[in-house]
Amino acid sequence: MATIFTRIANGEIPSYKVAENEDYYAFLDISPLAEGHTLVIPKKVEDDYIFNLEPSVYEGLWAFARKVAVALKAAVPCKRVGVAVLGMEVPHTHIHLVPLQTEGDLDFRKKRPEVSAERMAEIAKSVLAEYEKL
Repeated sequence: MATIFTRIANGEIPSYKVAENEDYYAFLDISPLAEGHTLVIPKKVEDDYIFNLEPSVYEGLWAFARKVAVALKAAVPCKRVGVAVLGMEVPHTHIHLVPLQTEGDLDFRKKRPEVSAERMAEIAKSVLAEYEKL
């Protein structure tokens, strides 16, 4: 059975898409650490451990994530875009891109802000527009 992230990338489950190409998909985390918190996944590989990926998939994922991070920083005011790879909560490799003001913003144990559906859609649209400029 496909993972929830594969189902999202396939359009079976709605998401706030911020970027996509043939092999990778990026969408807003529905339980974000900060506004703009984005997940980046490979579409065709469901392995849950990033270091199990074939070198070409691994390198392509990071290249795609870099482009998404550049777009995210342009769309969401922040000092940096932080990166985390945990892979514990969903059995599908994914990279977290989180807009940061301080290092503490990347603490997965902290209380998550509530972001309205309208705001999520607005952020996704802004990031996608920046991504398409690159």
